[in-house]
Amino acid sequence: MAISVERCKLAPQFSISRVLTGLWQIADMERDGGKVDAVAAAAEMVPYVKAGFTTFDMADHYGSAEEIAGAYLNEYGAGSAEFCTKWVPKPGRIKREEVRAAVQRSLDRMQADRIDLLQFHAWHYPDPSWLDCLFWMQELRDEGHISHLGLTNFDAAHLRVVLMSGIEVVSNQVCFSLLDQRAAASMLELCAQHGVKLLAFGAIAGGFLTERWLGKPEPDWGKLDTWSEMKYGRFIREAGGWDKLQGLLQTMHRAAERQQVSVANVACRAILDQPAVGGVIIGARLGKAEHIADNLRVFDFEFDEESRAEIAENLGSLRPIPGDCGDEYRKPPFLTASGDLSHHIESLPAPYSAEQSADGRARVQSGTPWEDLAGYCRAVRAGDRISVSGTTATHENRTIGGTDAAAQAHFVIDKIEGAILSLGGRLEDVVRTRVFVRNIADWESVARAHGTRFGHILPVNTLVQAPLVGDQNLVEIEAEAVVRGD
Repeated sequence: MAISVERCKLAPQFSISRVLTGLWQIADMERDGGKVDAVAAAAEMVPYVKAGFTTFDMADHYGSAEEIAGAYLNEYGAGSAEFCTKWVPKPGRIKREEVRAAVQRSLDRMQADRIDLLQFHAWHYPDPSWLDCLFWMQELRDEGHISHLGLTNFDAAHLRVVLMSGIEVVSNQVCFSLLDQRAAASMLELCAQHGVKLLAFGAIAGGFLTERWLGKPEPDWGKLDTWSEMKYGRFIREAGGWDKLQGLLQTMHRAAERQQVSVANVACRAILDQPAVGGVIIGARLGKAEHIADNLRVFDFEFDEESRAEIAENLGSLRPIPGDCGDEYRKPPFLTASGDLSHHIESLPAPYSAEQSADGRARVQSGTPWEDLAGYCRAVRAGDRISVSGTTATHENRTIGGTDAAAQAHFVIDKIEGAILSLGGRLEDVVRTRVFVRNIADWESVARAHGTRFGHILPVNTLVQAPLVGDQNLVEIEAEAVVRGD
């Protein structure tokens, strides 16, 4: 009997195959400056579609992947497959017309008049322009240029900010594997609460979670073949090293033998079985190698209790990957192919412009109407001290976070961090915070948000109830920082 590919409904009129074919390796195939033949590569997509793997994932920076999708649509027509792409803008201020131009560029490459799913990546949360981009993308969706909006590499705190601010997203694409369990914490719970599906990449860790590496000696980390191997090699070392990987592979191999499937099948099924996971993304080197028959077997078995217990026990021996989803692109240790952001971005511009005054102080404004009305700045630096005014979740004419006090608190802390960064400091320099909540019932959710962001810093803190100005404001925070010389 033929095996059917499971499908997931991301929206009432939009479903995807639960194993998506990822085209990130097109960029790797083209890194010597050559270009993949788009028409020939499009023909290589046909067997995937016929087998039921109808969903392809790409991005504006995956080499010529969007052009290959365009060649497929031009040759074989729309309706037989779903195409998900991403927009990953450079950090810094972005104008509305730049968002429109980026969407149009993808449409032109894909020879389409509508993008099925456009996923957005933000480099730097302290710069609020990422929110502007999403609001403008939602406008383009309403105009019909985009069918559905998604996110990629968002952590739980900022997914919450997005959802509570009225931005309608159906998915968040993040790294999630037996090696990297960051998404298994608050992310899965938040997605389940709000009907957002996780699209998991890295499920087979660039091929390391397959038979290919079972029982093999540790490779020379400086001489790996692909960017994926370079990237996930860093995850392996962060999780405890080669011996820990081998222990995990042996456990997965025993589970695979019981079910007569591959280790890769075990790796994917383990993630697909997690609540709120819509699909896993498995990379393809179109025209070079395909694993269609093996991928179909992901849908042909279930774990027995012994396998589940052994895998869970083995996961407990791994060192947790630090941080939340997407932190590998935002914080040390940078778990990227190069170990830093050098092949992604050139720099992170300051979120706000600092102005130096004659008295030697430096000030930043965040652009809220209250600053001009009441005659104050968002933050001022005098010597090594930075003082940040009481800050609410106001961004231009919007209240970010809606009626959710925790979401408002996270955006407030982003604004505070943006002001401190713009004056030469870091969030880690904060030595005191004062938190004011309108409703005392919100104290715990706000305190937990504060703990998520400041738990590694531990400033002194006060939290009180206060009748805040502006009925929409549920939380206000002020901060003091001392810039260290290290």
